[in-house]
Amino acid sequence: MTVNRRVVLASRPRGVPVPENFRLESGPMPEIAEGEILVRMRAISMEPAIRGWLDDNDKNYFDPIPLGGTMRALSVGEVVASRLSGFAPGDMVRGLFGWEDYTVATAETVLLQTIEVAPDMPITYYVGVLGGSGQTAIVGLDRIGRARPGETVAISAAVGAVGHVAVQYARRLGCRVVGIVGGPEKARVAASFGCDAVVDYKSSPDLEAAIRAAAPEGVDVYFDGVGGAMLDAMLNSMKTFGRIICCGMIAGYNDAENPPPLTNAWQIVARELELKGFLLYSYAEHVPAALDTLRAGLRDGWLRTIEHKRVGLAEAGPLFCELMGGKTLGKAVLELEGPAAA
Repeated sequence: MTVNRRVVLASRPRGVPVPENFRLESGPMPEIAEGEILVRMRAISMEPAIRGWLDDNDKNYFDPIPLGGTMRALSVGEVVASRLSGFAPGDMVRGLFGWEDYTVATAETVLLQTIEVAPDMPITYYVGVLGGSGQTAIVGLDRIGRARPGETVAISAAVGAVGHVAVQYARRLGCRVVGIVGGPEKARVAASFGCDAVVDYKSSPDLEAAIRAAAPEGVDVYFDGVGGAMLDAMLNSMKTFGRIICCGMIAGYNDAENPPPLTNAWQIVARELELKGFLLYSYAEHVPAALDTLRAGLRDGWLRTIEHKRVGLAEAGPLFCELMGGKTLGKAVLELEGPAAA
């Protein structure tokens, strides 16, 4: 008999999550009702934003996951049964699904859509470089940053899921790229992706000075997924009328009750900066063009991607902990094996 395994929230993390915060459970296969589909999960995206859903507060854009509740993430799977118009067995779908072997979705499932999986693209790409991470890089630089040839673009977490795509796309646009990373290995990878200058914040006693040395004429566009001290330092390095793309604030995710301060916030006024928060689903009309750009980049060779991948549902918790502990390069993805049998 086929069973359904799921990963649930066993306890709320204090600081960086640990594997003991999660628990793998087994239960019966879900049965679908009218207006539902049953999806066999194939790949799960590990996102820093998930950390905010683990705290019991109202400070996030999704409700917190209750204790004992199934973990969730942007994922890709195959429809195996359908009682929902527009979806048929064999369809590949993407949406905000549970960390489980099989999940039930409805028309109200967040981000639910059918996708075309190309034979030359691994399934995990559709939760990574061809999913929200890659699309965020393209849409962010095009629509929020409005990056132009000859401008200086600085990118935090430059070898992270979004960052390593943004680095290559900014180069493709003809920009000068400054990558900000933590550690010598990440600095080496950032340089290999084409950064004109790399700042290793872990080895820089004065982060502002290091940024200014890397961008002596100032920064036109800053792509920020970190916030905290890094954003604070960057405010003093922006050009007048510079644009800041805020797609994340991972510096504060593991301690949401004590967010890092911005002591240089006056520079937003003094330099007449644009600082805009950015969630991809608010720019859905621009996603198809971004996806075309990403597919073309992979096939033409100007875009490369790296994945930090684990296989098997039991690896979901440990993989997420590696991500939130800063131990991953590129996109953290979980690939699922075949169905579990009892």
